[in-house]
Amino acid sequence: MEWLTSLAPVLTPLFGMTGVLGGAWLVYRKDTRKAETDAHTAEGQTYVTAVQTVTEGFTRLLEQQRATNTQTLERVTTLESRVERLEEEQRQSRRWKAAAVKCIHRLRAMLTRLHDEPVPAPPPELADDLTETH
Repeated sequence: MEWLTSLAPVLTPLFGMTGVLGGAWLVYRKDTRKAETDAHTAEGQTYVTAVQTVTEGFTRLLEQQRATNTQTLERVTTLESRVERLEEEQRQSRRWKAAAVKCIHRLRAMLTRLHDEPVPAPPPELADDLTETH
């Protein structure tokens, strides 16, 4: 046992150095694992951020598309009502024109019966309309 005590001045620094190296290795391992964990966390966070950005972008696009569809529907509705109004105005104009032409024919017939003279020729603007329906 004396030989062990005599080796103490040599073994003590050796064991101390081994403890320091072991401790340093444990600290290095902890820091390496922490860095890997932080890298994985950052990568996961980047992925989550990218997915959120894409989701927000699609949401904005859908909202814009809905707004555009709503505007288009409003415009189509407005155009349909305008077309209906124009069609009604055209029908009314046709009825009035037909009534006016009929009235002109009756007046021409009355003039022919009242006077022996021939009925004057209609103005060029009305001549086509009067010959079409007569």
